[in-house]
Amino acid sequence: MKQLFFICLSFFCLNVKAQDVSLALQNKPLLNAKIIGDEWAKVPDGLNLSFASANTRFARELPPKIALEAGWEAKAWKGEKIHTQLLVWANKSLNNISVELSDLKDKQGHLIKKENITTGFVKYVITDEFRNGCGYRKAEDFDSSYVADIIDTETKAVLLNKNNTQPIWLSIKVPANATAGSYKGTVKIKGDKDYTLPITVEVLGKTLPNPNKWQYDLDLWQHPVAISRVHNVPMWSTEHFSLMKKYYVMLANAGQKTITASIVNEPWGHQTYDDYPSLIKWTKKADGTWKYDYSLFDKYIAFVMDCGITERINCYSMVPWKIAFTYYDEKSQKEAVFTDAIGTPSYNVFWKTMLVDFTRHLKQKGWFGKTYIAMDERPMEAMKAVIKLLKETDKNWKIALAGEYHPEIEQDIDVYCIASKWDFPAATLQKRQQQGKGSTWYTCCTEPYPNGFTFSSPAEGVWIGWYTAAKNMDGYLRWAFNSWTKNPLEDSRFTAWPAGDTYQVYPGPLSSVRFEKLIEGAQDFEKIRYLRAVYTKNKQTKELNELNKALEVFDIKSLANTTADEILKKVKPLLN
Repeated sequence: MKQLFFICLSFFCLNVKAQDVSLALQNKPLLNAKIIGDEWAKVPDGLNLSFASANTRFARELPPKIALEAGWEAKAWKGEKIHTQLLVWANKSLNNISVELSDLKDKQGHLIKKENITTGFVKYVITDEFRNGCGYRKAEDFDSSYVADIIDTETKAVLLNKNNTQPIWLSIKVPANATAGSYKGTVKIKGDKDYTLPITVEVLGKTLPNPNKWQYDLDLWQHPVAISRVHNVPMWSTEHFSLMKKYYVMLANAGQKTITASIVNEPWGHQTYDDYPSLIKWTKKADGTWKYDYSLFDKYIAFVMDCGITERINCYSMVPWKIAFTYYDEKSQKEAVFTDAIGTPSYNVFWKTMLVDFTRHLKQKGWFGKTYIAMDERPMEAMKAVIKLLKETDKNWKIALAGEYHPEIEQDIDVYCIASKWDFPAATLQKRQQQGKGSTWYTCCTEPYPNGFTFSSPAEGVWIGWYTAAKNMDGYLRWAFNSWTKNPLEDSRFTAWPAGDTYQVYPGPLSSVRFEKLIEGAQDFEKIRYLRAVYTKNKQTKELNELNKALEVFDIKSLANTTADEILKKVKPLLN
C-alpha cells in the first residue's frame, strides 16, 4: 500500500501520492483540480468584491469564505498608518483589474488627500511549515503551499485569472496635522465594469509621533550584499548605494534604531544565501604590525545614518559563530585566518590591537558613544572573556547581546535582547530602565509563534507589539530584514529554518503583509505607552486598570489555544 501525504492549501488538505509530493515540494505546491472546481462552481458570475481583515491570508486558488463587506470603516490617530484588504475574485478571467482612489473629505471640507492612500496587489510566494523549526531541511520533506505576502505597489493593473482570488492591500497614512473628524471617500475597482466602494475614517484627537521619535526599539538586521545580488549591481558601487537607500529609508520609517555593521567576515558563519563580508579591511603588514582600513565602514555608516537610522551601530562580532577571523597577510601575499580560541592570550593580543585602533577611530568620527560590540547567542565563558577585554581597552565600550538571560553578565550589557522563553526579573528590568539600558526580546527559528515566517498569522506581528508593552520591555529584534533566498519573489523556503525566516521585505523594495503588521504592532506599543501616561497623569484609574488588565492576557503560551487575531479583536478597541 502506497504511503499518503497531505498538502494543505488554506483550509483544504489534499490527499496525494508520496511520489507526487516530492515533485510538488521541489517545484510548486500540488493542487487538487476537482476540489477547487467544485468550490468555484458556487461563485456568482462576474467580478466579486469585498473588504476583508488584514489579519487573514487568503488562498489564491480558492474563493474566500467571508461575510461580504461592501465598505470599510476605521478609526485612526493622527500620524497613524491603517490598512485593510480588498478582495476581488471571479470564475472567469478578467484583464486589467486596477484601482482608483479619491481624496477623503469631512463635512467641513478638510481633506486626507489620496496621496496619503496606497494600494498594492498582494502576490504569492511558496512557503513551507514550522515542523521542528531550527535545522537544515530539504524541500521534499516539508509541506508546501502558496501564501499571500508580497505587497506589490508598483504594478498598476493585473490579469485576474479564472478561478482566482486577488487580495489588494489598502493603506492610509493619516497626516499628523489632520483635523479630527469623520472622513469619507471611495475606492473604485475597474474590471468588467467599475465598482465603487465607500471608505470612512474617523480621525481621533490623539497623535502618534513620527517613527524616528518612537520609543519602540525595532531591530531588523540588514544585509547589504543581498541587495547588490538581487539587483545585479557591483557591490559597494554607486548603483548599490543608490538602491540600498530605498530599503533603509523604508526601514527607518518603520522605527528602526540600529545599524547592523559587520567588522569581520561572516560573523554568522555563512548561514545566509549571500556572503556577509567585513566593512573593515584587516591587513597584517610584513613587519608584523596591523593596519585597519575603515574607509568602507565610514562610508556605509554615514550612508545608513543619512537614511534615518541613527541611534546605534552594532558591530558583529568578536564572538562569531565560527572562530575564524580572516585578514590579508602582506608577508605571504594571501588571505590568512586567525582561529585561536576566545580568551586565550593570543586572541586577546589579536583583538586588543584592533580595539585600541578602532576606539581611536570611532572617537575621531564622533561615533564611539553609539557604537556597540554585539554578540549573538554565544557561550557564557566566551562572552565573559570579551567583556573583560573590552572594558580593559576602554571602560566606556558599550555591549549588545541577543541570547539567553544570564544574570552573571546582565549588568555589563547595555542593550540586552533576550529570547522569548526568558523574562527579565521585574527588579532587574526596573533597574535597567533607570540606568538607561535597553531591554528587548526576540524570536527566531525556535518559536512556532509569535513569529514572522511567511506562513505565520499576520496578526502575530501586531501581537508582538502588545506583548512588548505587557512585559514592560523596550522593543523587539529579528533576524533579518533582507537576507534573501535564491528567488525571494517566488519561493521563501531556505535550506535552513522555516520559510520567510531570513527576510521581512522583498526586492523592489516591496513591503509584505508581515512587515506592515509588525509596524502596526509598533504603533500600538506607542499608543499603549501614551495612554498609560495620560491615564496616570489624569488619575483615570478605571481606564488605566482596564488597559493593564487587557495586557495581562499577552502570554506566549496562550497562542497555543487562542489565535493572535482573536486576542487582538478583544483589546484593540481600547486604543481608539
